[in-house]
Amino acid sequence: MEKLRIDKWLWAARFYKTRSLAVEEIGKGRVRINGQEVKPAREIKVGDTVALRQGTVIRTLVVRGIVNQRGAAPVAQQLYEETEESLRLRADASEQRQLGNGSATSQEHGRPTKRDRRSIDKAQDKAWNNRWSASAD
Repeated sequence: MEKLRIDKWLWAARFYKTRSLAVEEIGKGRVRINGQEVKPAREIKVGDTVALRQGTVIRTLVVRGIVNQRGAAPVAQQLYEETEESLRLRADASEQRQLGNGSATSQEHGRPTKRDRRSIDKAQDKAWNNRWSASAD
């Protein structure tokens, strides 16, 4: 088999779980072949360069094989080779995500914990009792 539709190849190479998801991503313009936006029926051949965006990361692949059926993951990984630049960019993005999580997990911002809510409620109750009086002085 020399050529195959891009949506079938992306499905067989296990980039997307279903062909319809692959078609949807292609329709959104997230897949390019040799630098050009494509339609799902576009045929690819061995040696083509495929750039696809998964989340915020753009992966650049070189097609090494074409298979019509979806197979095991080790077989699917032999259908393409990721470029060195793409691997480096993915590693950098992964490192940035790990470094960026420190501020998100801090307790300074966000919802108060149960203990914090109780202390806030106690402080408000004290302020209410000191400020207002139900009895006439």
